[in-house]
Amino acid sequence: MIGRLRGILLEKQPPEVLLEVSGVGYEIQLPMSSFYPLPEIGQEAIIYTHFVVREDAQLLYGFADKHERAMFRELIKVNGVGPKLALAILSGMSANQFVQCIHHDALSALVKLPGVGKKTAERLLVEMKDRLKNWVGSDLLTPESEKIVFENSVIKDNAKQEATSALVALGYKPAVAEKVIQQVYQDGMDCELLIRRSLKSMV
Repeated sequence: MIGRLRGILLEKQPPEVLLEVSGVGYEIQLPMSSFYPLPEIGQEAIIYTHFVVREDAQLLYGFADKHERAMFRELIKVNGVGPKLALAILSGMSANQFVQCIHHDALSALVKLPGVGKKTAERLLVEMKDRLKNWVGSDLLTPESEKIVFENSVIKDNAKQEATSALVALGYKPAVAEKVIQQVYQDGMDCELLIRRSLKSMV
């Protein structure tokens, strides 16, 4: 299994990146909580990965640290939660926030996530509460992804389109994605900040 990659970021198109490692380009899908802290294109990045082999595809999922990956692995053990839904959950809230939702039975917060209906949210609360008892006091409660500092960057004209595509890829309906982006967009916002604000407004 491919568990960790270190290389140069060639492309960043949320929620996917292209990472060059020793001349090989790896396409990796990340939750937005792990996408935000990534360095700029052309710089070196270290990504912890989870490798999935299916009959029709081989997929790499990436994470900023081992704790986010560990949460992803716990999520996909839940009946009805696949990798795509797990990414959507960790894009809508950090691992730390998810732990708090489980501990406080925050059903209403979970059902706001894309692809999470009431039954899935209830299943998450029941199955994850017992599993997450072992997480209390661990570094998962203070992941590095909570310590994000945004720097000024070049604003692209297609920031709205890129943000919409990212939200759709995470499971939101196009109409919903476009509507929330229009609501939160402010002049000067880049794609990553626009996605972050959009996701926050829906939780």
